[in-house]
Amino acid sequence: MTALHTELEKAVADFVGKLAAIVTGMGYVTNSAILPVLIGKGGLIISDSLNHNSIINGARGSGATIKVFQHNSKFNLLRESIINGQLRTHRPWKKIIVVVEGIYSMEGEICKLPEIVSICKIYKAYVYLDEAHSIGTIGKTGRGVCELLDVDTADVDIMMGTFTKSFGSCGGYIAGSKELIQYLKYTCPAHLYATSMSLPAAQQIISSIKVILGEDGSSRGAQKLAKVCENSNYFRSELQKLGFVVLGDYDSPVIPIMLYNPTKIPAFSRECLKWNVAVVVVSFPVTPPLLARARICISAAHTHDDMVKALEVISKVGDMVGIKYFPAELKKPQLEESRVTME
Repeated sequence: MTALHTELEKAVADFVGKLAAIVTGMGYVTNSAILPVLIGKGGLIISDSLNHNSIINGARGSGATIKVFQHNSKFNLLRESIINGQLRTHRPWKKIIVVVEGIYSMEGEICKLPEIVSICKIYKAYVYLDEAHSIGTIGKTGRGVCELLDVDTADVDIMMGTFTKSFGSCGGYIAGSKELIQYLKYTCPAHLYATSMSLPAAQQIISSIKVILGEDGSSRGAQKLAKVCENSNYFRSELQKLGFVVLGDYDSPVIPIMLYNPTKIPAFSRECLKWNVAVVVVSFPVTPPLLARARICISAAHTHDDMVKALEVISKVGDMVGIKYFPAELKKPQLEESRVTME
């Protein structure tokens, strides 16, 4: 642990609105190694059905009972799991942690955090928020889903995130109360036994946070945040106009194009690559077998010309492979021609 690591932890804690933070050298380990330290046998983990594999493995390794609720549902299972108590004995749970993500990596959807927080307040459950894809991308100043949905960070007990996306580095973090972070530093194997984050990687994160907040003396951070939002909403709306089935919420930079049939994955990927457009395709076991998709992640670095070219290629290949499941919207010149033909 160096002075730079200490500076990084303080910068992260201040950025997300918590009193303290701990950083790890790997994002996946941040979930899989932290959860078993936070809860054990006699505890209950209530996990969103779309949570990342690192959360699932961490929950399984904890020894706690795991209940899965349907993603963004009415949270009936969440309430029932808490009220009914432990299996067979129905004794109260020793501890309850509800684990959700800010933006779900394969759906591009933003979690219903205000509703989840309100339920957890009633039943004295802890809220664990994974912001791997939402930190640095949404919210007025890039502080994530809490800022976007106007949720007080004091109501979120454990805030987790990674540095591999918005910050252009590596590793992950946990932010929370001073007591929580001190406990993790004494007990978490990801802190005690793992390799520390390299100093250049740590400095990269600190510099990125300063840029996002405008502390570097420029307005680059605000401009890039606005550009991410603008690019994401433009690309999503254009794909929908072309007839594709597109998942994801407004403002989300994760834009999945549904392929459905897994046999179309190789053709879609290879044909796009022939036109110099590389796409990330995803299927089972990451998604259900018949819900294959191509996941597009938009950044502030994409120019309008980049997106126009990508849309043209994806449209051509979509016609070729047969993954446009809705009729494309007619453009104004086409509308005028169709009216003339009808007359």
